[in-house]
Amino acid sequence: MKRCPKCSAGYEAMNWDCPVCGFAPPVLGGIPAIAPELAQGGAGFHPDAFAALAALEAGNFWFRARNRLIVWALRRHFPQMQRYLEIGCGTGFVLAGVANAYPKVKLTGSEVFSAGLPYAARRVEKAEFIQMDARHIPYMEEFDVIGAFDVLEHIEEDQAVLVEMLRALRPGGGIIITVPQHPWLWSRQDDYACHVRRYRLGELRDKVRRVGFHVEFETSFVSLLLPIMLASRLAQRNEAAHSDPLVELRLPKLINCTFGAVMGLERLLIRLGLRFPAGGSLLLLARKPIDRS
Repeated sequence: MKRCPKCSAGYEAMNWDCPVCGFAPPVLGGIPAIAPELAQGGAGFHPDAFAALAALEAGNFWFRARNRLIVWALRRHFPQMQRYLEIGCGTGFVLAGVANAYPKVKLTGSEVFSAGLPYAARRVEKAEFIQMDARHIPYMEEFDVIGAFDVLEHIEEDQAVLVEMLRALRPGGGIIITVPQHPWLWSRQDDYACHVRRYRLGELRDKVRRVGFHVEFETSFVSLLLPIMLASRLAQRNEAAHSDPLVELRLPKLINCTFGAVMGLERLLIRLGLRFPAGGSLLLLARKPIDRS
């Protein structure tokens, strides 16, 4: 069910024209713009970074390893998923991985910045796309799963986003989230990415529970590489401000392959039941309760 961003009325319809208040969103590049005032940029991200990310993601060990971990977790916890929404889908790299793993699932990708959506639409042609503000998700009890991958750290009101995710899920549906963690890893990379936080241990879990979710699974990742990551971040603090902010993604082939193999070992250990207490990133899955009253 859609939820009008102007009057909050719920309605079933193919288009976004609200039958109650008459709201009709503009269309930007063929995609409905639910929050058009934010579509061209602002705080939270550099829209011009989408082109660089689109060129780097498929070849970089971290993006590939994260995708494989996400797909494994989805298959383990939500094997019967039918409707899926990704918040902040960016260039569609994760969405494409989900599409390959779930060829029959109805996919919706969303992004606040219109600049990223053409990349995503080319990668995942079968998906539906909307431009929206994650703090005001225009759906009610619509999806089986909602994903947000390295998105919440860009948003001051992250708990408001979690409340909206809960509302947009069907009873029994779930969320899958990745975030960067450990404030002591903060570096110029976080500044460039417009992060407002790196999550402390337990912080995301507490926020997710506070809004009404039941946490089912949680683990750190990029854990075996954490010493190398820390050394890299410490080195960045001494570099000039104008040096390449994407240097961590532009790795020599041998190093990239080696790090990818380490991440593969880490994923195997997670699949075997090991949960890492610390790591550069965190993966969390939680479920919306079914009201049996």
